[in-house]
Amino acid sequence: MGYNGGMEDNLVKPDPEKKPKRPADANQRAKRVVDLATGEADEPDPSKIKRGEAGGKVGGVRRAEKLTPEQRAEIAKRAAAARWDKVDS
Repeated sequence: MGYNGGMEDNLVKPDPEKKPKRPADANQRAKRVVDLATGEADEPDPSKIKRGEAGGKVGGVRRAEKLTPEQRAEIAKRAAAARWDKVDS
């Protein structure tokens, strides 16, 4: 049971579009708060965000097309080794 009596599945998750991401570093977060309060903060351009997301979706496919079967096998071996290292730790 969790802090809410086992009702974890009923929690409402926040909408990521409503709040801008905040920096994890305390100094950067403080600067962001001051910039927002004084109106100096730049709002992200939605068209740039969409272009970036689209490029990220295509980038992996294009990279995979350029890899040789040997390169893909080597990458897969390293990934499997990294996963097994996490299990042992």
